[in-house]
Amino acid sequence: MTSHPTTPLPASLEWSIAPGRLPYAPALEAMAERVAAIRAGTAAEAVWLVEHEPTYTAGTSARPEDLLDHRFPAVAAGRGGQWTYHGPGQRTGYVMLDLTREHGSVRARDVRDYVRGLEEWLIRTLDRFNIKGERRNGRIGIWVADRARGTEEKIGAIGVRVTRWVSWHGVSLNVDPELSHFAGIVPCGIAEHGVTSLHRLGVLATMEDADAALMSAWGEVFG
Repeated sequence: MTSHPTTPLPASLEWSIAPGRLPYAPALEAMAERVAAIRAGTAAEAVWLVEHEPTYTAGTSARPEDLLDHRFPAVAAGRGGQWTYHGPGQRTGYVMLDLTREHGSVRARDVRDYVRGLEEWLIRTLDRFNIKGERRNGRIGIWVADRARGTEEKIGAIGVRVTRWVSWHGVSLNVDPELSHFAGIVPCGIAEHGVTSLHRLGVLATMEDADAALMSAWGEVFG
């Protein structure tokens, strides 16, 4: 993520999986470098799959009072949205695309359509585990409803930043994180609904299973 070719590359997409657990600050630095290189035409677009050390991250709309616990580092992320948690057992997908171009069904220069594409990517990923992920008006992210109990919980988060039409940040999918860690924030400013994970729903997927599902579902949305 830190070295770039010196000659322009053809349009392509580079997938990478970061080994181990990565602190959040180096990920921000690496994304910024890659976004600048994509904008300069010296690096390919990229999707970077990461597992972080426990961190609370603040979007541009985050309210200080929604950080309820200071046991983990709190970092200003620079993306849109409010507070979210990243940590072990959660797969974070950083998506760095040139949005001046169409990507599959996602229109060029349309940030709202891009966000909808990220939502669809998570929905189709969950479908591979026979889990029905759903959108909710006014609530960013992907939700799983328990209609028998009349409840719903968040399983995937979305937060984006676009710099001169190059995207960064992206999505997170709860595979098997410690769900009690989410209690240290008001996730995305929504206090009345909880969070869940693949394991909590009885799907004992590994991180490798989640990665395979994310990669498989990508082309159905972004081409």
